[in-house]
Amino acid sequence: MSSIKKLAGQTLWYGIPTIVNRFLGYLLNFSLPLIFPQPADTADLSQVFAIIPFLNVLFTYGVETAYFRFSQEKDRNQLYNTLSISIFSTTILFTLLLLFFRNQIAAVAALENVPVYITFMCWILFFDTLTTLPFARLRQENRPRKYAFVRVAGTLTTILVVVLFMGVIPAQVEKNSNSFLNFIYNKDFGIGYYMVGYLAGSIVTFLLLVTELKDLKFEFNTRLWKEIMKYSYPLIIVGLGGMVNDVLSRLIYQQVVNLPAQEAKHELGIFANIYRLAVLITIMIQAFRMAAEPFFFSKAKDEDAPKTYARVMKFFVIACCFMFLIVGLYLDVLKWFITLTSDNWGEGIYIVPLLALGNIFLGVYYNLSIWYKLTNKNMYGAYITLAGAAVTILLNILLIPKWHYLGAAIATFICYLFMMILSYKLGQKHYPVPYARKKLTAYIVLVVIIVLVHMGLQQLYTNLWFSTITGTLFFALFTAFVVKIERKELKQMPYIGKFIK
Repeated sequence: MSSIKKLAGQTLWYGIPTIVNRFLGYLLNFSLPLIFPQPADTADLSQVFAIIPFLNVLFTYGVETAYFRFSQEKDRNQLYNTLSISIFSTTILFTLLLLFFRNQIAAVAALENVPVYITFMCWILFFDTLTTLPFARLRQENRPRKYAFVRVAGTLTTILVVVLFMGVIPAQVEKNSNSFLNFIYNKDFGIGYYMVGYLAGSIVTFLLLVTELKDLKFEFNTRLWKEIMKYSYPLIIVGLGGMVNDVLSRLIYQQVVNLPAQEAKHELGIFANIYRLAVLITIMIQAFRMAAEPFFFSKAKDEDAPKTYARVMKFFVIACCFMFLIVGLYLDVLKWFITLTSDNWGEGIYIVPLLALGNIFLGVYYNLSIWYKLTNKNMYGAYITLAGAAVTILLNILLIPKWHYLGAAIATFICYLFMMILSYKLGQKHYPVPYARKKLTAYIVLVVIIVLVHMGLQQLYTNLWFSTITGTLFFALFTAFVVKIERKELKQMPYIGKFIK
């Protein structure tokens, strides 16, 4: 149990900054409905941030996971030097290629009117990629405090720049047309200042991690690099397939929805914002992954490793269930906030619980995926992800024209459910882990029933206060139920245990 306590403590350390970081990011995203009454105005920005994750997979080509994997058996300094030289070289090359073809990329992405967005995208990718290994090193060496500081500092920089260029500077320019601020501000750039903010945040993050590169030596082990690439190349397929599953619906929405261009942009703006609400649940997933990946590799040789992984899965699913309830039970509060300036933003919010449940399945899949990473069978991960990508592509093409963003949500849900089941079946053959399958299924089914009952009550009596109070009551009842069932193990957990008598 001590190892679980250690993981829980590390997850909290990574979780708190992740929650703060994501919360600040969500505040920034939630400001879009307050600043831009028409969802169509945000469609181009959503398109760019749907492209970035795809390219990020290619830029990083699995080096983070490879660093954790090989640091258990190779000289860490030599490993870090080799991977750093590799990623610095490829990042420069990839960035130059993207900048050279930026006009063609803008045309394909329907961003001909704002090709400068592609330029900003290139430099965001450049600086974000160069921080990949320094962040991995902080996690490997159990330095969550610096990890937290750098992450939050980058996000705060982004917010500060956006607030300055979207709020403070425009007001000053309007008051004084001769202000020197006219030299740095262009009112026609509009939402593009969000890109400026994200780039500023990426640069600050990189600068704060420069100290992690001070002892870097020009030491490149070709044999080690080839061994790493052999391990990593299936992870590129996994990553690209994962991005297909995650962002394809937003990337191709305008092309397949079969609506006039302006209406398609309107729906894409709505759907992108709805998706941001749904993936609030990924705060838990991201925090867990930060701590879990190095933890899993470090425990791989322990005799009781499978039992440890099973316990980790149980608490992970329980945590995801609580996040799902927060999203599902307080949906009316979220809707009230995003519709303060325009009711248009509230369209389609009913699909949020479906997307959130799909993200629980995605989180479980991430947890399950450790079996092929530990057994060096990464191609299985590639096959699973490609199968999921095929399901995603097919269902998006079939369902979006018919049911619009509901069709996209159904595609996401089915894809992640399929991938989770397939990974579980294959994992139990190649690396059996005694997961508490029935109990975990029961927890997920229970929270789904709770949210459905709560939604039914809202149909009988529509009132924000009634929705909030009943939602809080349901949340408290589920909490009491979990504490009763898991009391023995929860008492041994750090931080949580002292509240359980």
